Amino acid sequence: MNLLVCIKQVPDTAPLIMDPQDHTLVRDGVPGRMNPYDGSALAAALRIRSLFPDTRVVALSMGPLQAEDTLRQALALGADGAYLVTDPAFRGSDAMATSRILHSAISLVELLEEMKFDAVFCGGQSIDGGSATVGPALAQRLSFPQITGALEVVNADGTLCVLTAGEGDYRLMGIKTPCLITFAAPSHGLPAPTPRYEEAARKANIVRLTAAQLPNLDLDQVGLEGSATQVKAITPTPAAGRAVVIREETGQAAAKKLYGLLRESGVL
Repeated sequence: MNLLVCIKQVPDTAPLIMDPQDHTLVRDGVPGRMNPYDGSALAAALRIRSLFPDTRVVALSMGPLQAEDTLRQALALGADGAYLVTDPAFRGSDAMATSRILHSAISLVELLEEMKFDAVFCGGQSIDGGSATVGPALAQRLSFPQITGALEVVNADGTLCVLTAGEGDYRLMGIKTPCLITFAAPSHGLPAPTPRYEEAARKANIVRLTAAQLPNLDLDQVGLEGSATQVKAITPTPAAGRAVVIREETGQAAAKKLYGLLRESGVL
């Protein structure tokens, strides 16, 4: 089985730094880490390979050159190969534009790997965007059936058994390959890197793919100008005020004190 895991590098800093001109996230030079939801996708792929050693796990990321650090982390954890889609033309791409880029990149990776992917695993959302739409949009472009909100995936002779959380219960569903699955929870179950994998990751060749290499990609539909959604303004969340603890002898006295505080603050 051949598995592709889409991995995003997200800023490892708070608060997030925004470009004042176009309101996009500043990523160049900002410390990054693996999006934890994508970590769940990678962990699931590696668990499948632990039971089916002939499984190949390939990591794919879109981002600036520094995203190679996160791909090397994926390799150190056990991924067999890694590709970085990087080009200034992709800066500012929204979820739909990103799905177009990844769709084209997957076609090229399959050509380079000389195989077809049986399944694509994605995080359900990213902690720096949170739209939760890249995976479903990518599935539509690939014409793959999809299951969202996965907690665990098990390979059963070409059918993937997927555990998801429903409203107050759990559901177990089967899906034929090829398919796309997104994961609902932040990373769990990632193995500790072994010295052998870490050494191999440091020396590994991460293949960079640019806009000029991607097949059938319309550059007018990617990047900031090609994105249907754009951020027009950024409003910082106001800092939380100090909490007030009310301690009185009786409930009636506490209620009276609370009422007075609310009047003083202008709430009432």
